[in-house]
Amino acid sequence: MEEELKQLLLWTTRSIEIVGIIVIVVGTITATVTFLRDRTAGNVSASFHRFRSGLGRAILLGLEFLVAADIINTVAIEPTLESVAVLAGIVLIRTFLSFSLEVEIEGRWPWRRAQEPRHQN
Repeated sequence: MEEELKQLLLWTTRSIEIVGIIVIVVGTITATVTFLRDRTAGNVSASFHRFRSGLGRAILLGLEFLVAADIINTVAIEPTLESVAVLAGIVLIRTFLSFSLEVEIEGRWPWRRAQEPRHQN
C-alpha cells in the first residue's frame, strides 16, 4: 500500500511540474505573440512593457507550480535533511526571483504600491 501511495505522489508531483512548465511556455508564447502584434501596430514602448509584464507573470505562475511540486516531493516522498535543505534553497531563489520580477512588472518596490498609482497595461 505504501509503495502505491508513493507512486501516486510521484505522478502527482510530475503532473504539477508539467503544468508549471506548460504555464511558462504558453505564457511566453502568448506574451511574444501579443508583443509582435502590438509592435506591428506601431505601439512600440507600450508593447515592450506589456511583453515584459506578461512574460514575468507567466514565469511567476509557473514557478509557483514548480515550487508546489517540490514541496510535495520533499514533504511526502523524500523527507531527508538534504532534500529539505535543497527545498529551502529553491524557495529562497524563488522568493528572490518573485521579488525581482514583481519590481520589473510593477516598476516600483512592493512597499511603495500604496503610495503610487499603478501602471495601466
